[in-house]
Amino acid sequence: MNNCVEAASLGAGLLAVRDSKWAAGPALLLPSTAWCPFVALVRRGGPGLR
Repeated sequence: MNNCVEAASLGAGLLAVRDSKWAAGPALLLPSTAWCPFVALVRRGGPGLR
């Protein structure tokens, strides 16, 4: 499996996250305050991430 993501700060408290292998694809926009809880969930192998 080849999982690659990119995250970029857009300013105004927003982050964009996308699949780096599909640069023209959609990006997930989320508030910057959600980034740390999101990463923690992924690291724990949270619900739906196994």
